[in-house]
Order: sequence, then structure tokens, then C-alpha cells
Amino acid sequence: MNSIESNFVLDAKGLACPMPIVKTKKAMKDMEAGHVIEIQATDKGSKADLQAWAKSSGHDYLGTIEDGDVLKHFVRKSSGEEAVERKHEAVTDNETLASKLGEDVIVLDVREKAEYAFKHIPGAISMPLGDLENRVEELNKDKDIYVVCRTGNRSDMAAQMLLEKGFANVINVVPGMSEWTGDVESDIE
Repeated sequence: MNSIESNFVLDAKGLACPMPIVKTKKAMKDMEAGHVIEIQATDKGSKADLQAWAKSSGHDYLGTIEDGDVLKHFVRKSSGEEAVERKHEAVTDNETLASKLGEDVIVLDVREKAEYAFKHIPGAISMPLGDLENRVEELNKDKDIYVVCRTGNRSDMAAQMLLEKGFANVINVVPGMSEWTGDVESDIE
């Protein structure tokens, strides 16, 4: 199993509802948008509680790993990216990308490593937006590159960056993984 990278680890072991959520809310106030928090809890109800809280507060619940008696929950802090104006002109939808899978195209996933680890499109290349500029040489400029993130904002920025670096066939996928209904893989066992 791959280890999941997080920006902050919160110890909520031994705490019962609602304390894991109270501590998570407090910890996330000081985190940057887009960062991932790992909440370590022993309360079996914390999974459903954190899922519901993340959904209601607009954050992205990524998943839970059981490590003995400890539940390791991963949540990505919302960045309000749904409201950001997209600027890259070549845009397609999830259904079109799904129809291209199996063809000689590149699916580039620019979400954070933890987001990718829990759920990604089969065959997608993980290259977080923050790493993209230093890793563009790993991509083939001659292939169509479908860029995906959670909602289409980070992928929009990545598509613009690739265009500036001389990539011509770059397509932003909207809405991305937040509404992806096709096949997925997970690096979590």
C-alpha cells in the first residue's frame, strides 16, 4: 500500500462525537485551501460524521484507511474552485473523456497525491499542479492530453501552463472527478 501524503495530521484518537469534527474544523481554519488533513480517530462513527460534515461544509472527503483500531480519514480543504472562471478554450466533458479512454491519449490528473490515491481514472498520470512545471518534459507533446482535477479549476490552470510550454493538444475536462461516473482505480488496499 502506498502511504498517503497529507499536509497536517490531527490526533483525535479516544474522542467521541462530536469532538473529531470540532477538532477538525479548528485545525482546518489554519490550513491553506487545497491542503489535505489526516484525521486519526478511534470512534467508529467518525467516518460517517466526517463524510457528512465535509459534504455540508464544501470540503472534499477523500477516504478512510483502517490501520488496526485507528481510522485515518483524509479531507481536502475547499478552495472555492467551483466559482472560478475558466480561461482555457479547449474544454470537454466527462462523457467525451470516457469515450477516449483506450485510445492513444494521455489522461493527466493534476489533483494532490492523496486525492489521486483514493480514486483516479485507470491509466491516468498523477502530476499535482504544484509539480507540473518541473515535470512537463515527462509528457509527450504529440499526444492529446486530457487534463482532469476535481472540478475543472486546477485542470484549467494546468492546461494554460501546458499551452504556454508548447503543448498544442490540451483539453480541460469539466466537471472532472467530482462527477466522474466511469471506471476508477485506487492505490489503497
